[in-house]
Amino acid sequence: MALSMLQSFKHCLTDHPSIVNFRWSITQTWGSTWFFIFSAIAIYIASSITLHLLLSVLLRRNRGIPLGPIPATHSLTVALVSAFIFVGLLFSTAAEIRDTRWFWPRTKTTTAFQWLLCFPLGTRPTGRVFFWSYVFYLSRFLHLFRTFFTILQYRKLSFFTLFNQSILLFMSFLWLEFSQSFQVLAILLTTLLYSLVYGYRFWTAIGLPRAHFLFVANCQVVLLGCNLLCHFGVLFLHFLKGGCNGMVAWGLNSVLNGVILLLFLRFYIKVNLIKKKAHAVREFESSSRHLHSALQTKSEKES
Repeated sequence: MALSMLQSFKHCLTDHPSIVNFRWSITQTWGSTWFFIFSAIAIYIASSITLHLLLSVLLRRNRGIPLGPIPATHSLTVALVSAFIFVGLLFSTAAEIRDTRWFWPRTKTTTAFQWLLCFPLGTRPTGRVFFWSYVFYLSRFLHLFRTFFTILQYRKLSFFTLFNQSILLFMSFLWLEFSQSFQVLAILLTTLLYSLVYGYRFWTAIGLPRAHFLFVANCQVVLLGCNLLCHFGVLFLHFLKGGCNGMVAWGLNSVLNGVILLLFLRFYIKVNLIKKKAHAVREFESSSRHLHSALQTKSEKES
């Protein structure tokens, strides 16, 4: 019974007609135009800045608006959606490899990992893996709400947040528009990390204990590091095989990823320095209290 249910679930995620026959096009898919993506990013940035300025005028400094269970519900939703995309894409990737392996020798592809890094020239955004790429693209809009929660609760808005969210949304659009190589592996890594990160955020939002290290930041470092290694792999295969699909988009993707990596490393180092400084201050205060207590005890004994 359980095996039959699992097979039915797997069939729905890989062989459903809407998945197998998916096609990224202006007429068939919502949000597939350049006007739409630039408008969406512009509205997101303008709305975030406007909300931040309005709160600065209407509320006292550093006074936030309590949102109750909304952030926790959002984190749980993103974690579940990310896990669902990861499972769906994993099953669909296995099915796509099974069905297209016969064509690989013509494109100098010898292993599944090479195919994951380097799509053959002429690949079109159709079929199973691009369906899940499209679902991932749509899920990026769900992530944008976290910016507004941060503004409302903590009255914080940073350039890095706006840039990072906008670029990640734009890159997921490019993956589909240009059938970019490496996107399957990138989505698998990203959704796996997001399911952990947002699951952890839900965990802490409902009052459960936090980790003793920067869990979210360290997960993002792992993701950026893996992406960097895979980008080198794509470049190597591009010259070895005579070309990978979507390399123009890949080049822009690499530049944007590099900028995000530099900004994040700067933020990561800054946070760690602040944490070490705070730890040093606590140790100094603790040692000062012990020294004062010892001197006071000695003084009392002498008197």
